[in-house]
Amino acid sequence: SRRGQVYAMDDRSGAKVVKAKVPLSEMFGYIGDLRSSTAGRANFSMVFDSYAEVPSSVAQAIIDERNGN
Repeated sequence: SRRGQVYAMDDRSGAKVVKAKVPLSEMFGYIGDLRSSTAGRANFSMVFDSYAEVPSSVAQAIIDERNGN
């Protein structure tokens, strides 16, 4: 499960195009998961969209990790 929001799904030349906003930290390892679930047929691209405040639970986890907790 990844934090993100799908905002569009389109058909293009017999393929599905899914557009979503996902935090960069959630994208690590995504290509492997995507290729595994699509038998290697899917592709993806990323484009920077914006900065956003992280949820407080995520912020606390980052702080705890940084402090060695």
